[in-house]
Amino acid sequence: MIEHSHLKIIQALHANGTLTEAANALCLSQPALSHQIGYLEKKLGVALWEREGRSLRLTQAGLLLLETAQQVLPVLTQAEKTLAAYGEGRQGILRIGVECYPCFEWLTGMIGQYMRQMPGIDVDIVQKFQFSGLEGLLNHHIDVLITPDLVRKDGIEYEVLAEYQLVLLAAPDHPLADLPLITPELLSKETLLTFPVPLERLDILTHFLTPAHLEPAKLKSIESLEIMLQMTALNRGVCVLPEWLADIKNKDLNLKKIQIGDQGLFQKLYLAMREADKEVTYIQKFIESKLNTVRNSVI
Repeated sequence: MIEHSHLKIIQALHANGTLTEAANALCLSQPALSHQIGYLEKKLGVALWEREGRSLRLTQAGLLLLETAQQVLPVLTQAEKTLAAYGEGRQGILRIGVECYPCFEWLTGMIGQYMRQMPGIDVDIVQKFQFSGLEGLLNHHIDVLITPDLVRKDGIEYEVLAEYQLVLLAAPDHPLADLPLITPELLSKETLLTFPVPLERLDILTHFLTPAHLEPAKLKSIESLEIMLQMTALNRGVCVLPEWLADIKNKDLNLKKIQIGDQGLFQKLYLAMREADKEVTYIQKFIESKLNTVRNSVI
């Protein structure tokens, strides 16, 4: 039988690359780790790893066990946290997946309100996913997902949280700054500063430039929103943000907001959940709190 410790071993081997470093990560001696791996391989009847110089390489069987570990360990960890919460008299832990950078900025504005309403609930916010946010939801790694992407799946339900306009930001002395709107042709000549997400998830590309068969002169990904705005202010490029976020962050920079296209570029923000969890009290309260926040906000 595969045990919890076996999954942690295979994950440590993959993450650390050498037997010594994996043993250190697991707080084991190298001989003890080698013995456990040998015991597991004998038990399963297959080799799980092989040496490549000083490094380790997982075999096909090892990769299968690693995939199992990546799916199972987060669920077990969450179960342990929830049971610990029950033991301490709390009701549980709400795991919120956030699949876009602006979503996280917006989420921080209402978490305090929710936790005041539900003092017995802890909140975990997950931004980094092993696969995707939707797969994290389906695999029970998270309880709800805040995302700009609606992907229909059996057993998943979506609530529309908000509709917002995307705007282009440019420095006050940028050649585009005084234009009432930006066209695909004009934007294609610019350096576009973006968050480090897959290109197919950049709305300014998929809904504006790509339909016009154009692309930016240069794409530069930046993880920090503050640095992105500073670079925009210094004429190192232009960037695209939801208008509500631009208004919050632009108070001291005086960047110019420019409409995208003749009609503007509008997107929706969704909250996704498993249908079976709709009746869970603290998830219901989170949805109500979210929707009330949206209705009372400027998004």
